[in-house]
Amino acid sequence: MRGTPPPSRIGWSLMARITLKLTRPVDPAALPKAPSSRARRALGGRKATRAPPPEAAATPSPRHPNPDDPRLSKRMSELGLCSRREADAWIENGWVKVDGKVVTTLGTRVSPDAHIDVEPAATRHQSEQVTILLNKPVGYVSGQPEDGHQPAMVLITPESRWSGDPSPTRFTPGHLRGLAPAGRLDIDSTGLLVFTQDGRVAKRLIGHDSDVEKEYLVRVEGPLSDEGLRLLQHGLALDGVQLKPARVSWQNEHQLRFVLREGRKRQIRRMCEQVGLTVTGLKRVRSGGVALGALPVGRWRYLRHDERF
Repeated sequence: MRGTPPPSRIGWSLMARITLKLTRPVDPAALPKAPSSRARRALGGRKATRAPPPEAAATPSPRHPNPDDPRLSKRMSELGLCSRREADAWIENGWVKVDGKVVTTLGTRVSPDAHIDVEPAATRHQSEQVTILLNKPVGYVSGQPEDGHQPAMVLITPESRWSGDPSPTRFTPGHLRGLAPAGRLDIDSTGLLVFTQDGRVAKRLIGHDSDVEKEYLVRVEGPLSDEGLRLLQHGLALDGVQLKPARVSWQNEHQLRFVLREGRKRQIRRMCEQVGLTVTGLKRVRSGGVALGALPVGRWRYLRHDERF
């Protein structure tokens, strides 16, 4: 049509208008004003802070690439280096290296084939730990006080140490720190009760895979048939779980000898009840290669260096 500018003139006209808008001076009064000092004080004097970008607001903590790998403390316990509680202490002290690097973070997971090194300081600490053997009297509980009965640990004092103890170790209050029973004896039972600061000893005696023999002399009342004796040796169950084979024989006409490789709660008493026997006395005389021997009731001694459970 006549009077319509060519395309090139239309393009130049649009560019001119855009340029005009971009270069037009801005009225300062139209700009937003910064808050006054009074307004800032009303807001608590805080300066505005810029929110972090979404991707930085929730950065996950680094994790081991395989969450199924064991924790370092558990792996050290599995290797027999120490107990899990000891492992945690060693890790916090910086005494543990994994594949040549010091690890100080609890809960760290490691590959099952990782190479674990322990500093000599940890070994020295372990060698200073003691294990104590007590001949527990009737009327004391093995662990925490209960029903008004005292724990057997109150008997471990300088005065109650057996005069025949061959160990040269000198008693110090530090030997009671972290000392815990490795196993238990019922309040009505007596005999060998082991207390230790050494996690390796505790694992050996009460670990879930422990197979250390414990020997007991058990005074009973009631008749016992050959079939009943056979059931005591193998064939009974407690709480729906089959018991491991045991060695059970007559020590004399009133006393049985039990050798077990497990320690269920009140196991011997409950076993005897199932075959019609009543237990009137129970004494533990051996744990593994360590015997009660001549240790008097209520007295204690140190585990010798040549003794092994």
